Amino acid sequence: MKIMKFAAIDIGSNAIRLLFMNVFEEGGNTHFKKSSLIRVPIRLGTDTFIDKYISPIKGEKLIKSMKAFRHLMEVHEVVNYRACATSAMREAANGPEIIKRIEDESDIKIDIIDGKEEASIIFDNKIADTLEPDKDYLYVDVGGGSTEITLFSKGICTFSASFNVGTIKILKDCVPKGEFIRIKECLLDICPNCENIEIIGSGGNINRLVKLATPRKEKYISYKELKSIFYDLKQYSHEELMINYNMNPDRADVIIPAATIFLSVMEWAKAETIHVPKIGVSDGIVHQLYKEYKSNRLLIS
Repeated sequence: MKIMKFAAIDIGSNAIRLLFMNVFEEGGNTHFKKSSLIRVPIRLGTDTFIDKYISPIKGEKLIKSMKAFRHLMEVHEVVNYRACATSAMREAANGPEIIKRIEDESDIKIDIIDGKEEASIIFDNKIADTLEPDKDYLYVDVGGGSTEITLFSKGICTFSASFNVGTIKILKDCVPKGEFIRIKECLLDICPNCENIEIIGSGGNINRLVKLATPRKEKYISYKELKSIFYDLKQYSHEELMINYNMNPDRADVIIPAATIFLSVMEWAKAETIHVPKIGVSDGIVHQLYKEYKSNRLLIS
């Protein structure tokens, strides 16, 4: 059995991540098994969403991290990698300059992707294959600077959009005026004909919120449970959340903004449940890399 290793770098608004994934084929099936995940909470969004500029300090941290990521990828002997940057880098005036420095100093090429491509990458996780064919689902990915919403109706992707609302933007009070109304109007428009719609949630925050719900084998949370947890969390300060709920500092300050977004989406879509498979941009990147690898292999043969 041949085991291949791919790497995905996700440069987000709250943190940057390096995912290593083992991929192997057996019995006509392809298996994806997570090897390791490195997360560095640089939080580029606190610079970009206020000043539209990445500060020299955070720029240097990002460059040092990318150099480290390059060394790790060499040690892991990856078949291929892709590095993507989302809303924080998209909105930074000096984003292209920092990306050039990273390529020059670490030999890592970074693609700045828009919300539509971000949703497309997430779709490549083969989400549709796991859905019940007669149900409607909203895929909701909440990041630091944007929220991606995709509608799957009867197993087919029928709508996808990116909204300029994220946890750090709420935290720093820099969500564009009317953006929440835009989400509401959009959901009221696309969801009326959907019966018993359910949500597939993505992102570190919703995974953490599910863990705070009643422990169970299946990863899901109801609207009632999420609302109860939301009001419980709101009683505590940032420091108290870190101590009482064993949260890292960069999780404790964005968990409530994340719950706010998910609750709003659930209310406007009239959804009672969020399912939370552990998937995201990094997983989608690996699926794309493997698809390209297999296509090239077929062409060569």
